[in-house]
Amino acid sequence: MAAAGKLSTFRLPPLPTIREIIKLLRLKAVKQLSQNFLLDLRLTDKIVRKAGNLTNAYVYEVGPGPGGITRSILNANVAELLVVEKDTRFIPGLQMLSDAAPGKLRIVHGDVLTFKVEKAFPESLKRQWEDDPPNIHIIGNLPFSVSTPLIIKWLESVSCRDGPFAYGRTQLTLTFQKEVAERLTANTGGKQRSRLSVMAQYLCSVQHVFTIPGRAFVPKPEVDVGVVHFTPLIQPKIEQPFKLVEKVVQNAFQFRRKYCHRGLGMLFPEAQRVGSTGRLLQWADVDPTLRPSQLSISHFKSLCDVYRRMCDEDPNLFAYNFRDELKQRKRNTQETDEEESHRV
Repeated sequence: MAAAGKLSTFRLPPLPTIREIIKLLRLKAVKQLSQNFLLDLRLTDKIVRKAGNLTNAYVYEVGPGPGGITRSILNANVAELLVVEKDTRFIPGLQMLSDAAPGKLRIVHGDVLTFKVEKAFPESLKRQWEDDPPNIHIIGNLPFSVSTPLIIKWLESVSCRDGPFAYGRTQLTLTFQKEVAERLTANTGGKQRSRLSVMAQYLCSVQHVFTIPGRAFVPKPEVDVGVVHFTPLIQPKIEQPFKLVEKVVQNAFQFRRKYCHRGLGMLFPEAQRVGSTGRLLQWADVDPTLRPSQLSISHFKSLCDVYRRMCDEDPNLFAYNFRDELKQRKRNTQETDEEESHRV
């Protein structure tokens, strides 16, 4: 492991290009895994620059693939780069980079959704949450199929201050489908305002830093790609448990074209739905005729705070799921129909 503060400027020696590596190792992007390779080193360098100053930093790269962004990170003079790659086909190419950068590149064959990054870096890097972010960065060109579940998982980790955020307010620079990037950064009332907008923005400062045209990737995806930078906030804008916020926000956006009272009503059992929804909106001082996209973070803070009070008064309320009630009603109807058919 390289010691921070004792590094001279490092550049990778001449190596085969990423295109040559792909050809040499006969690598093909797997469509079912939504893999797309970024071969233009000017663009991978730009992604890395948008992460901030990485001199002497410790970097965790997710989904390195054939190693395009990996090269740009190593050339940014980092102390250490940890890459986690699930697809064994990419390991030999990454090993070639490791051989070219002795002591700088650590390769883990594993799944980013389960990898325990909180044990990956030195304890000395940890910072208090109120301090500046630690000298740790997460960077990745993620397969589209993984990007949304992974950012939701990491947002929960921000809320709990565990996983990558056990070190403090670790920053992330990640790629998403352009539409997802727009959702993550959409303002109140915007066309792309969604559950993802609220969940990201109540916990982090979120910036859509630039867009990469789809033609820059191999194979070319049907959409352009957005690069998004996240910095966790010192103080979350909603101070309630992540699962409670997620439940309120998910329900609110369930019927995104209808008034918000429609989706929020699904937080309550049918027998008490009308009265409880009315109380929730009244106590939170939220207009029931606003559309979900028109609800600000401040609205959601009030809704979550009031819903928490209602859950404290009724311990069974948080566990309620309207889908379970619908299934039970359907079963009851089927049983009734069967009993009546037997009588006939």
